[in-house]
Amino acid sequence: MTTVSKIFAVLKEVIDPTKNRDIVELGYVQNIAVSENRVTFDIVLESPDHPFVRQLKEGAEKAVRQLIGITEVDIQLKAHRKGMNAANPLKNIKYIIAVSSCKGGVGKSTLAVHIAQELANRNLKVGLVDCDIYGPSLPTLLNLPKVNIYTNENQKLIPVEHNKLKLMSFGFLLGDNAAVMRGPIVTRHIQQILINTEWGDLDYLIIDMPPGTGDVHLTITQTIRLTGAVIVTTPHTLSLIDVARGILMFEKVSVPILGVIENMAYFQSPGSAEKHYLFGQPSAQTLKDRFGVSILADIPVLKALGQLQTAPQQNAYIQQAVDELLKSLERIKAQQKELPDIHPDSEKIRLIWQDGRVWEVKNFDLRLNSQDALSIDEMTGKSRLKPADIRKDIAAKEITPLGNYAIGITWNDGHSAGIYSYKLIERLAQKT
Repeated sequence: MTTVSKIFAVLKEVIDPTKNRDIVELGYVQNIAVSENRVTFDIVLESPDHPFVRQLKEGAEKAVRQLIGITEVDIQLKAHRKGMNAANPLKNIKYIIAVSSCKGGVGKSTLAVHIAQELANRNLKVGLVDCDIYGPSLPTLLNLPKVNIYTNENQKLIPVEHNKLKLMSFGFLLGDNAAVMRGPIVTRHIQQILINTEWGDLDYLIIDMPPGTGDVHLTITQTIRLTGAVIVTTPHTLSLIDVARGILMFEKVSVPILGVIENMAYFQSPGSAEKHYLFGQPSAQTLKDRFGVSILADIPVLKALGQLQTAPQQNAYIQQAVDELLKSLERIKAQQKELPDIHPDSEKIRLIWQDGRVWEVKNFDLRLNSQDALSIDEMTGKSRLKPADIRKDIAAKEITPLGNYAIGITWNDGHSAGIYSYKLIERLAQKT
């Protein structure tokens, strides 16, 4: 079956000659829908006078028709006026933040609710949207099992207002029924509750993402422009394995990582200072060292976070997480993106910074120091790789800058999950 991710993959072959970048990376491809053997999407250009508009459309159609089973491709060409944000129809919302886990069962939805509530407690205008179609959590977490959803005169959904929050969830529309539907229908429902909800003016819209890194996530990142993403994990080995996948997914669609929250990091008995690490030793510093991302908070197992939120609560750990989240947003706003020029060849990778610094690391050394879960023993933190495991002709096929903290590398041995923080690269460069 053709999926949105497969369509994005083939469309990355279509290059805009004026910018020498593919049309997916440039954000031209929007509103993809798949229905049996038919694919529709928009190509949104910066100007109707783009010199290669015909070639881009023909190239996109040819690329999609290569997919097995696709016999009809309908592409609408659109343009937006300079200064408008065509990729973000939610223009009255200042910040749109995704809360993601890439894995279920780590408390992502609970933390999304508490983060939204803490922002509302600070007299900010906040919305919260539950984008998990198959397992919506918002009605249960806020003890709103049965609410009526209405539309206004413009046929837009009116969000539920509760505890100073504006809320929308497919669970409000679905009730107790099971969501049994295919990918294209899921995509339309996601777009409906995101864009067709009358949010009004908001300071923050928090998106509770479904677990995983699939089509729904790509749909969201291509439908609206996210300010950034927060990744929720636990110290459990299986959860940490997915952190790298989540970072790579968001960065490849140009969504900055605002930080990681380590949930259920430990248990502490009332009145005791001793910490019991139920899922293994804390990994917050490990995450920071390996992936270069900020740690917003490490939150213990708390009874308060396991209860329904029927009234606004205040929690010191959540307050800390929101404080750090706001600092991270300020850093992103203030940051002039200073990325190095990257020059790979068959033997080494060279990074040249604007201030004249030059870091040079051999491909072999960099591959040997891969920090992903396939290369590191999550229990001991030691490398699984040995020099004999690395190809002598190892070289980078693709290098992707990840924010201001790392690069992602796809190697010619097929390994594509490697994230290399600039701190790691600098350390390796100093050894040579």
